[in-house]
Amino acid sequence: MNERLLLGRSIDTGSWVHKLDARSKITGMLLYVVIILLSNSWMAIGLITVFSIIVMATTRIPLKYFIKAAKPLRYLMLFIFIVQALSVKEGDVLWSLGSFSLHEGGLRLGAFSVIRMLFLLTFTALLTFTTTPGKLNQGLEGVLAPFKKLGLSPDRITLMISIALRFIPTILDEAQIILKAQASRGADLKELPLKEKARMLVSLLVPVIASAFRRAQDLVYSMEARGFRMDAPRSRYHRLRWGAADTLFVAMFVVLGIAVVLL
Repeated sequence: MNERLLLGRSIDTGSWVHKLDARSKITGMLLYVVIILLSNSWMAIGLITVFSIIVMATTRIPLKYFIKAAKPLRYLMLFIFIVQALSVKEGDVLWSLGSFSLHEGGLRLGAFSVIRMLFLLTFTALLTFTTTPGKLNQGLEGVLAPFKKLGLSPDRITLMISIALRFIPTILDEAQIILKAQASRGADLKELPLKEKARMLVSLLVPVIASAFRRAQDLVYSMEARGFRMDAPRSRYHRLRWGAADTLFVAMFVVLGIAVVLL
């Protein structure tokens, strides 16, 4: 099960993107999200596609891993496309059946929505693929540092994200153990009909959630026993260093954003 979910996993290939400062990659991903939301033409989508493929290829990570990052939400993307295509009544009518009709504008907006979501899932996975959780949290803390003046605590936010990322494989392993225990008692999920699968998954949530709360409580006790305090001054073993390559990386997204706006 955990082999299918790539969220939060880092794949070290030693590429130039892996060596970048985590702050530059976070800034680039934020700019990329804005660029995706501003894209409203096929020329802009084509330009973003070429840019994304080139950057992903330079990481030396196989493209299939980026595609797998979006695979768990394929049914949600299909649902969004169907809803957009049937609810938007703009442009020429392409198909009609009773009260349902498919318009050119609805088909176009549905395609845009799916493509945007696909870009967000595949390309932003580059952030976790090329950055270890420790450096990612350190970079996020550096990006959020200016917000301390507004009363926001970057330490708390980064701690929550790091714990959430580390709990994902733990919860998946726990769910896998429970599924194997149920299969050994004759309740094999693969052999059950769809209705029974839904009921079995609901019954699976209770022990998984209870186990997650139990592990979270053990983690709290462990942190308290070691004298952990929030917002305490700490030194860094690895220090982030912003270089010329980081400036170039962010500048690439700025140029892409200007090109998309002009298109």
